[in-house]
Amino acid sequence: MPDENVLFARESDAVPAVEEGTAENQTSKYLICISDGLLYGIDAEHVETIITDHTITRLPRVPHYVRGIINLRGQIIPVIDIRLRLGKPQADENCIMVVNEGSESMGILVDGVDKMVDVLQRSILPMPTQNPQKLISGMCSLPDGKTLLILDCSLLLHE
Repeated sequence: MPDENVLFARESDAVPAVEEGTAENQTSKYLICISDGLLYGIDAEHVETIITDHTITRLPRVPHYVRGIINLRGQIIPVIDIRLRLGKPQADENCIMVVNEGSESMGILVDGVDKMVDVLQRSILPMPTQNPQKLISGMCSLPDGKTLLILDCSLLLHE
């Protein structure tokens, strides 16, 4: 039974501490896609599939960056052109990354898909405040020295 008059406990009585650095060393997987020479990372948990050759059906009266819809295994999915959405010129060569969050899916037209990387959460920095791009939630440096811009899928799907 512990003595109530003891102000400081002995080291042997201490509760084991949570291992330091575990939260600090957490990583997330990002799929890197390329658009207009820039690298964009999309959380791998949100990527459903990558399509390289699919017909996009155009729609009238949609924003200029919505290229149309695709039918993927019976599901109708809107497709946006990430270049146009971010104010860049349209490209001819591209592929579609189908991303989802919850029950909502969307196709993102990108120039290409590069690779999957593990990114330390503590290495992701916020975007500068003067940056007008709301769809980019952060940025980080990759081991090869290139900069990765993190796309916010929830904003992309709901905006």
